[in-house]
Amino acid sequence: MPVNGLPFTEAINYLRYKVTLPTQTWTDLWQGMHARAFVVAGATKAQLLTDFHQAVTKAIAEGRTLADFRKDFDRIVAAHGWSYNGTRGWRSAVIYNTNLRMAHAAGRYAQIQQVKKDRPYLRYSAILDDRTRKQHREWHGIILPVDDPWWDTHTPPCGWNCRCTVQSVSEADLKRFGWTVSAEAPKITWVVRQVTLSVGSLRTEQVPEGIDT
Repeated sequence: MPVNGLPFTEAINYLRYKVTLPTQTWTDLWQGMHARAFVVAGATKAQLLTDFHQAVTKAIAEGRTLADFRKDFDRIVAAHGWSYNGTRGWRSAVIYNTNLRMAHAAGRYAQIQQVKKDRPYLRYSAILDDRTRKQHREWHGIILPVDDPWWDTHTPPCGWNCRCTVQSVSEADLKRFGWTVSAEAPKITWVVRQVTLSVGSLRTEQVPEGIDT
């Protein structure tokens, strides 16, 4: 949701100004590259990717549902004869939901920066159900200053299909809900892993435990 009722143009612009980049797999890009490029894994033709970019941007700008987006998905697939992995329902949902969550998170972050003088804290909020990752559950309720370095790596979404969010918090909110600013950020445990790229080579990554790249 927008912060303090501000228009959510930041989320729309985040997606609109992305550069389309044909790729074979999600892992062909890394970290900040995903913030600058619009990709659909396996979409290697420029016009196919452009059509998906326009359809997703339209869906987010107009508040269209997944069912609405699937109509565009079917039209684009038919027009380009695209052969994709997975079922129609799963593939279209991945494209729609991933971009929706990333755009909303980026837009919300931009708005948080605008109001941080009056709302100087962020609170990590996880959905506490059986699908919640162990680390994300442990981070639920963490409250730190907006500019704390911990948020550089732990601002949601923090992984594939992560549903976590951050809440913008004021001093009045702390009193109203009985919240307390955390004494310190959770300790970060760095893990090293290797990811196979579409060309067959391996990339070595060092990432915080509980965070996907």
